[in-house]
Amino acid sequence: MIEGLLAGISSVIVPIHFFALFLGVFLGFIGGATPGISGTMLVIILIPITYGMSPSAAFLMLTAIYASSVFSGSISAILFRTPGTPEAVCTVFDGYPMAKRGEAGKALGIAIFSSAAGGLIGTIFLITLTPVLAKVALTFSSAEYFAIALLGLTVVASLSNGKLLLGALGVLFGLFIATVGIDPMSGVSRFNFDSVQLNGGIPFIPILIGLFAMSEIIRKSQEDHAIKHKIKNVSSKLPDLALMRTIAGTIGRSSLIGTFVGILPGAGATTAAMLSYSESVRWSKTPEKFGTGIAEGIAAPESGNNAGAMGAIVPLLALGIPGSATTAVILGAFILHGIQPGPMLIVQQAELVYTIFVGMLVAILFILILAKPFISIFAQTMKVPYTIMGPIIILFCIIGTFAVRNSIFDIWVMLVFGVVGYFLEKIKFPVAPIVLGVVLGPLAEEEFRRAVQMAGGDFMVFLTRPISGTLIVIAVILLLLPLIKKLFKLLSSSNKGGSVGA
Repeated sequence: MIEGLLAGISSVIVPIHFFALFLGVFLGFIGGATPGISGTMLVIILIPITYGMSPSAAFLMLTAIYASSVFSGSISAILFRTPGTPEAVCTVFDGYPMAKRGEAGKALGIAIFSSAAGGLIGTIFLITLTPVLAKVALTFSSAEYFAIALLGLTVVASLSNGKLLLGALGVLFGLFIATVGIDPMSGVSRFNFDSVQLNGGIPFIPILIGLFAMSEIIRKSQEDHAIKHKIKNVSSKLPDLALMRTIAGTIGRSSLIGTFVGILPGAGATTAAMLSYSESVRWSKTPEKFGTGIAEGIAAPESGNNAGAMGAIVPLLALGIPGSATTAVILGAFILHGIQPGPMLIVQQAELVYTIFVGMLVAILFILILAKPFISIFAQTMKVPYTIMGPIIILFCIIGTFAVRNSIFDIWVMLVFGVVGYFLEKIKFPVAPIVLGVVLGPLAEEEFRRAVQMAGGDFMVFLTRPISGTLIVIAVILLLLPLIKKLFKLLSSSNKGGSVGA
C-alpha cells in the first residue's frame, strides 16, 4: 500500500496530471454550483475529450470533477435554496434558513469544512480498508438492500416537522412517482397514460429542480426581496474551534454512514446525505431545531455526501460495479480507455488506482484552498437584482433539465413540479419526503420484489436474514418513535392533571 501511494504521488505531481486535477476541481466547482448542472453531466460532456489524454490524466480530471461538484452543490443550495446537485438536497433544509438570518458566510464555511473533513475521512478509510469493504458489500443480497432503503424511508419522521401523517403522504406520493414507467422486473408499462414520454419514468432531476428551484422562484417573485440585503455580502468563514467541537461528532458519524452507504452499489452520495441527515436528527438532543438553520443540519449531509462520493468509487474499482450515477459514467470512460475495472484492476493497474486515491486527497486540499475565492466570485451574483437573476436561474434550470435527456417533455415536468411545489409549501406541506420517496422508491421496489422472487414467494426472508431483519426492526421502531413519545407525553400530562385535581 505504501509503495502504491508513493507511486500515486509521483504520478500526480507530473505537470500535465496536476493540471488535469486542478482543471477538474475548477470545472466541478462551476458545474456543481450552477443550478441544473451536475458532476454527472460534466463527466458525460468531457468523456470524449479525455479519449486523447493518458488514463492517469483523464481519471484524475473526471474523479476531481465528481468530488468537487458534490461539495459545490451546497453553494447554490445555501444561497439560492436551489441544490446545485442532487447530493445537496438536504443541505437546503438548514443552509438556506441560516443564510436568511444573515449568516450565509457561516453556513458556507461549515459546508466547506464538513465537506473536506467528510471527504478526507472517507478517502483515508477507503484506502486502508478497500478490500474489506468491497467484500462486505459483496455479501449483501436484495433483502439487505431493501432493508437499507426502508430504513432510509423512515427519515420521513424527521423531515416532516412533526407532521408525520403529511410526511407519510409525501413519501407515498414520491413512491408512486417512482413507479411510473416500465416495470423493471416484467417490462410492462405502468401508469404512463399511453404516453411514450412516460415509458422511461418521470426523471429525478426535473422533479428536484421543480420542487426546490422553480417553486422558490415563483415564491420570490411575489415577495419584496428584503431578504436579499441579508445575504448579499457573502464571505465564507471556516468554523472556529468552538463550532468545530460542536459539529465534530456529527461529522464523524455522518462520514462513517456516508462511507458505508457509498460502497453499496447503486446507493450513491444522495442516499448517504439523506441517511446522515436523518441520523443526526435522531441523535440530537434538540431534533426540533433541525430545519431552522443549525450547524449540525449542514455538517451532516455535507460530510455524509462527500464521504459517500468517495465510497462510491470502491465498488467501481474493486468489483467493476458503479456505486452511483456518476461512477457509472466513469465506468464507461474506463472501457473507452480499454481498462476493465474489477478485482484484477488493483493488480494490473496498481499505479492508476493509487493515482486516483492520491488525486482525491489532493482534490480535497484544493477544495479547502479554492472554495473561499470561488464563493466570493460566485456570490457576486447575489448583487444582481432578482428581476434579472430570477430569469437567469430559470434559464439555467431549463438548460440543465433539457441536457439530461435532450427532452422538452422534461422541461414541462420541471415546470409542473415547480407549480406543485409552490402550492404545497403554501399549505405547509413538507416537500422533502416527496424527494425521499422518489430517490429510494426504485431501490426499495426492485430489491423487495427480487428478494421475494428469489425466496420463492416467502416474505419472511426479510426477517430470517439477520442483517435485513435487524435493519427492518430498527426502521419500524424509529418510525413509531415520534408516536410513542407523543403517547408518553399525553399519559404524563394526564397523570399530572389527575394528581393536581386530586
